[in-house]
Amino acid sequence: MNGAGIVKITDIRAQVKTPGRYSVFVDGKFSFGLSEVALLDAGVRVGQELSAPQLAELKQTAQSDKAYNRALGLLARRPRSEWEMRDYLKRKDYEQTLIDATVTRLRDGGWLNDADFARRWVENRRLLKSISRRRLQQELKAKRVSDDIIAGVLAEDDTDEAQVLQELIIRKRKQTRYQEPEKLMAYLLRQGYNYSDIKEALARQE
Repeated sequence: MNGAGIVKITDIRAQVKTPGRYSVFVDGKFSFGLSEVALLDAGVRVGQELSAPQLAELKQTAQSDKAYNRALGLLARRPRSEWEMRDYLKRKDYEQTLIDATVTRLRDGGWLNDADFARRWVENRRLLKSISRRRLQQELKAKRVSDDIIAGVLAEDDTDEAQVLQELIIRKRKQTRYQEPEKLMAYLLRQGYNYSDIKEALARQE
């Protein structure tokens, strides 16, 4: 450290394990990491001298940058609800103020939107599995999506649930383990279908 608390950036190196991120060294020692975008935005360069407050500000920027990029990495695997994102960042031990700021940034950037998340969830589940509207509602509630959003998204879903149930019964009856009516009934109830709807659907196929 130089006089009057001044320090100098002595090196900037690309991180081998995390492409697109750079390690910043201050007075010969690692100090913080930044993404390429954050590095350019901050104007960090080798030889730059920093006061203690400036270094502290850059370290705070680095923490925010890391949280944001971690969040983007999570979203790259699949869309998430806002609650899921908050829970993820909380498990990474970020402070609440940083979690709030990161979620706001993601929301403003169009990366986080519970209504879009719920629509995609319903569309994907409908494609992959014969699932009931009630089960979809339960799954979205587990993701802490608001009741108003769930109701609106499910209202947009024009799937013929009676037809889906009929097709599901036909498929399951081809499997040995569902030859017994009680086991088939239990399975259908677990998928969220009402008892009366199941009985009616089964009766149609007798």
